Amino acid sequence: MSFSPALLGYRTATALLAPLAGVWLGARARRGKEDAARLGERFGRYSQTRPSGALVWLHAASVGESGVALQIIEALAARDAALSFLLSTGTRTSADLVSRRAKGRTHHVYAPLDADGSVKRFLAHWRPDLGVFVESELWPNLILAAERAGVPLALVNARMSPSSLRRWTSWRAVGTRLMRAFAYVSTADARTSEALALLRGEAVAAPGNVKLVAPAPPVDAQARAALATQIGARPVWLAASTHAGEDEIVIAAHDKLRETHPNALLIIAPRHPERGGDVAALAGGAPRRARFEPIGQAPIYVADTLGEMGLLYALAPVAFVAGSLLPHLKGHNPIEPAKLGAAVLTGPFVESFEDIFAALAKADGVQTLASADAIAEAVHGLWSNEPGRTRQCDAARAVVDQGAHALDETVAALLALVKRDAHATA
Repeated sequence: MSFSPALLGYRTATALLAPLAGVWLGARARRGKEDAARLGERFGRYSQTRPSGALVWLHAASVGESGVALQIIEALAARDAALSFLLSTGTRTSADLVSRRAKGRTHHVYAPLDADGSVKRFLAHWRPDLGVFVESELWPNLILAAERAGVPLALVNARMSPSSLRRWTSWRAVGTRLMRAFAYVSTADARTSEALALLRGEAVAAPGNVKLVAPAPPVDAQARAALATQIGARPVWLAASTHAGEDEIVIAAHDKLRETHPNALLIIAPRHPERGGDVAALAGGAPRRARFEPIGQAPIYVADTLGEMGLLYALAPVAFVAGSLLPHLKGHNPIEPAKLGAAVLTGPFVESFEDIFAALAKADGVQTLASADAIAEAVHGLWSNEPGRTRQCDAARAVVDQGAHALDETVAALLALVKRDAHATA
């Protein structure tokens, strides 16, 4: 194996900082960033017992990766009813997603800190028969400890932005050491495949993006009907997952739209619902869904709730996917609106989902816009040209309906790696 001074430095730094982890996590818990009742899991201490039989452990960073992990778990469970699953994630929002969607035989824990003591306790307690890292969150101490413990490792649906790939290839010795710890690697796109192949010294499979297989978010039919009744016949569009600095742009676009559509309605769904008050203030005291305020004749409505993006995408004929108007944001996932029949608009900064947006653009399934005037013009065009809107939606849906092959190939490879009969009893 190649030696990496940078990796040695990382391991030394994490060892030195480990004694301060409790203070840091406690401060995060006070800010609501950690689940105070489950902080022990960050140190590899658990109240749950390991299930008997073969246990597949999947690690996912946050909500998007957790959705992919759950999709893989469901496919694995359908093919082998004897498997149990452990899903480790890093955020409270991902834990909420898992609690809502995970089915039987799936246990959720918060990922251990990437320090020797925490990862060793994690591995000693759960004794996984396979470890699967989803997409791009690679923790060196966790990976190397799992390798030393004899856990077969896989990296699936790897999808890295150009800047992330540049970092990995610039720290080549680190990347090579970690990539060679994986028995199987597959990527969501050719760009990532080519870069990781250089690090591994061998071809890397690129079956496609498993995320495309993910189901559309749930739509509460009753809530959708109630909201549709409030909106009535007004033309409506959605600005989804907005960040600070973007709200002003979509509000300016809506002001422009109202010159020709005086009764038009803009629904703003901020990426972080706790910003609802700030967004409402920017919109002149707009009504807020979190406070159960009716829309009435307000030109803007703030949907500052969790778990309702499905009904919003299903309700709005046009959805601007935000997180894309400012360079540091790098875009959000367009798959959900495409699957629910909303015509997708985006800003130009979509590095985190570059592969998906490129496929949508090639199929004429998305419009990329950089200014308030351009957004207003696109929304107006989609409202006034229903056949054109339908063509764009159909093109986008055709792109996001791909991916079944990627899931099948991934699941087959993982099943081949699971150690059998290693833990017949708990």
